[in-house]
Amino acid sequence: MKGDLGALILGVLIANHAKAEEMAKTMLGFKDLFLLGFFLSIGLSGQLSLQTFIVGAMLTPLIFFKSALFFVLLTGFNLRARTSLLTTLNLTNYSEFGLIVAAVCVANGWIDNEWLIVISIALALSFVISAVLNTCSHWLYVEHRSIWRRLQRRERLADDQLLDLEGATIAIIGMGGVGTGAYDTMRGHHGKTVVGVDIDPLTVRNQQATGRNVLLGDPSDTDFWDRIQASHTLELVMLALPKVSTHLGIIDRLTEVSFSGQIAAIAKFPDEIEALKKAGVTTVFNIYTEAGAGFAAHVNDHKPAPNA
Repeated sequence: MKGDLGALILGVLIANHAKAEEMAKTMLGFKDLFLLGFFLSIGLSGQLSLQTFIVGAMLTPLIFFKSALFFVLLTGFNLRARTSLLTTLNLTNYSEFGLIVAAVCVANGWIDNEWLIVISIALALSFVISAVLNTCSHWLYVEHRSIWRRLQRRERLADDQLLDLEGATIAIIGMGGVGTGAYDTMRGHHGKTVVGVDIDPLTVRNQQATGRNVLLGDPSDTDFWDRIQASHTLELVMLALPKVSTHLGIIDRLTEVSFSGQIAAIAKFPDEIEALKKAGVTTVFNIYTEAGAGFAAHVNDHKPAPNA
């Protein structure tokens, strides 16, 4: 059995193992390293010329036909325009598997080696285009939102229906460890006026199974706030996500929908606190500093009294 076929079969056999996901994450760096080595080996297989570069550059714009087909296909399955657009931009590049196929064709003498160089150039340029488009993907959607939304279907998927906050005045974004603790504390003080929001369906199901009022949604999506009934009564949004960049994205969306309530967020470092306050956050909680202070206070409250 050839080594590549053996590796494929072994991968299939261990795919359902309990440690498969952990192993995949651990080996991701090796995968990227090997992929880089493969591309370098392809690049060294022939000499770059002006002619091959021009042909590769001419093939690159054809990627937009693929993108248009993806957008039409995704909206045809009733996905929202934003979801379709962001997915399309992520797929706006030629697949590296095409380069593998071309390498096999060259090895068997089916195509000339120069075509492998042409395909490599087109692939590399398409990745550059994809990177640029993904950098400004949210801007592209927001700036031309009316155009994109006219291209989507009227029918909505189950996950895209209007969200009813049921009169909630406090929304906690991110129901991880910090968010769950914040939810339970605020629920104890404010009762049923607290709602949680998380982007992970599994997390939402687990939270709902414990009796917590948690909704599925992506608050960094402008359309998420449109899906909330127009008469929502939110007065406070608490951001309990691990990345400050995600917090800033959500704050931008709240600004776009003219949210007039208070915003609270967690941070890990002093520079994050400054960035969040400049963005309009009312209260910032440094989880490292406050956790240390809380730990010390807990120890002092529970340490045994000194002997008389």
